[in-house]
Amino acid sequence: MLGVRFGEDGIKGALVGRRIAIKDNIVTADQPTTASSRILEGYTSPFDATVVTQLRHAGAVISSKVSLDEFGMGSHSQTAYEGAVGSPFTRNGEALSPGGSSGGSAMAVADKSAWAALGTDTGGSVRLPAAYCGVVGFKPSYGRLSRWGVIQYANSLDTVGVLANSVADVESMYQQLDHHDARDPTSLPATVRKRMTISKIAQPAPLRVGVPLEYNISELTSAVRDTWIFTLSLLQSAGHTLVPVFLPTTRQSLSAYYVLAPAEASSNLAKYDGIRYGRRTPGNDASPAEGLPLYAKTRGEGFGEEVRRRILLGAYALSSEAIDNYFIQAQKVRRLVQRDFDRVFSTKNPLIEHAATPEADGAVGVDVLITPTAPTLPPTIAELKQQTSVESYMFDVFTVPASLAGLPAISVPIPLSAALRESIDKQDVRSVGIQILGQFGTDDVVLHAAKMIEGLCAKA
Repeated sequence: MLGVRFGEDGIKGALVGRRIAIKDNIVTADQPTTASSRILEGYTSPFDATVVTQLRHAGAVISSKVSLDEFGMGSHSQTAYEGAVGSPFTRNGEALSPGGSSGGSAMAVADKSAWAALGTDTGGSVRLPAAYCGVVGFKPSYGRLSRWGVIQYANSLDTVGVLANSVADVESMYQQLDHHDARDPTSLPATVRKRMTISKIAQPAPLRVGVPLEYNISELTSAVRDTWIFTLSLLQSAGHTLVPVFLPTTRQSLSAYYVLAPAEASSNLAKYDGIRYGRRTPGNDASPAEGLPLYAKTRGEGFGEEVRRRILLGAYALSSEAIDNYFIQAQKVRRLVQRDFDRVFSTKNPLIEHAATPEADGAVGVDVLITPTAPTLPPTIAELKQQTSVESYMFDVFTVPASLAGLPAISVPIPLSAALRESIDKQDVRSVGIQILGQFGTDDVVLHAAKMIEGLCAKA
């Protein structure tokens, strides 16, 4: 049971006095919200997002708004209009990636300027920075936390997430936010929440832990692979059963994501024209000679390079000549990804009528899946600058599948082995993010497994 705290002014709540950082794509009425984009320069919302209101009611202090990749489009928090986010670590004097797009949220937790932070996770944007900054990052099941007041990137994927220094702190935040919001059409209603299995796991009940073989890719570095194996061996030694599972559509997940997310973004970002709010280019913005709309120059100057790239990709994917070959095919892959997960979990998906799902036959029956959060340790900023945009997308390869299926997933930092810590720069990252995934709606199981792994590592 979550403890109740009392503030000096008599306010009662579970989070009284806790300093919380808010990702700058979640609106607040008392501070500007820009999504780290020039096109929203100076914009302040007239209202708080639902999740911000919930935190205030619990007694939390909104300590800061923190940077992100512009509109959440990036994996390394380097595309913010106000400047790149730094990492708490360096490698031989070289700055490292803090991960993205919620790099500012992860950094605020890592440097202790905030007790916890809110981020958003569209394809891994909470879990990847958590892994790279050595903190815990949790993406709940899609629809559990309200998105009302979150600046949209990709509606069917965007999920508010929580970052903190321990799983218990993440859970404390999550419990304050896990409620239906009638203003958010994607918020899970009470009827669906009642259908979700609330698993009462008796301590120390053994878990069936799935190990997806498709995640053992050639790009997986030895440090990450060794830490993954170490985590699995801890679980096995504690009496839990390891089960190899196959998720064949994982290989197509990343390609599908980078069709679907830009397509939704191209639609969502069409409203930013500088006319009703946000920044507008001074002078005449019309280009009749080129046949461009009134606000072409404003949008061209207001959006950064990566956002412009994704708008163009998305607009093409939705065009009449491409929609069948790209967008529709990507939606089919998304359904196959969900079927892969439904086949391996012991808990049935509460959103699906199972009498009509033959793919459920031959289910493996695992409680959670354990994978790396990212295939490598955080790269240096210098290495990122040498990569193409497509190469930079590969860092999301392990986080995107859970996003496509809307599953709960958490990244927990697992310390590097003593031998590896001795062999690397003392200012380098000291942990690897290990990801725990569960069936849709089994957020409590994922959090339980994360706390268990955290405890096992503390004793190891």
